[in-house]
Amino acid sequence: MSTLEVLETVETVETVETAEILETVRWTSADLELFPDNGNRYEIINGELLVTRAPNWKHQKVATKVSVELDKWSTQTGLGETVQAPGVIFTDDDNVIPDVVWISNNRLVEVLDAKGHLQGAPELIVEVLSPGAENDRRDRQLKLKLYSVQGVREYWIFDHQQQKAEIYHRENGLLKLAMTLFSEDILTSPLLPDFKVAMAILF
Repeated sequence: MSTLEVLETVETVETVETAEILETVRWTSADLELFPDNGNRYEIINGELLVTRAPNWKHQKVATKVSVELDKWSTQTGLGETVQAPGVIFTDDDNVIPDVVWISNNRLVEVLDAKGHLQGAPELIVEVLSPGAENDRRDRQLKLKLYSVQGVREYWIFDHQQQKAEIYHRENGLLKLAMTLFSEDILTSPLLPDFKVAMAILF
């Protein structure tokens, strides 16, 4: 075996060993403080580290439009606040950055810590899908389960590629798919009295 082949074999073994080690490590909120501010989004769900690149233009456009509509409604009613990409620390093993959240004034007082992080569930969380199977798994499976367990009352998943949204409502203690809306539909919410927006303007 040549020197080059030996080096390639060692490199392959080290890569496999590193991957196996990472799979057995349980990450915590304290670990997130060690990561560089490089534009990536670092989240932890059930001790699993999830790293995603900065969202693309279309992703952010949808998130911004949804946030603007929720913020307009919040300003008119005075019932709560809307924020894009806040840190939400459910537990030491569950630390995420949703695309948009809406939280009532009363709930905000209860869960906002001195560092500006939410230490509990907002009533509404919105995620905008990014391309790729891993991103799909994160939002439709891992985060759906996490938000359900932690008491989120509504969860909206926007798919800008297919121009649709899956709307989950809390039912019998779990978040369940209530409807799928398309560009010709109107988005309303039992959580937000008189909130109404045409889906077409959100894409």
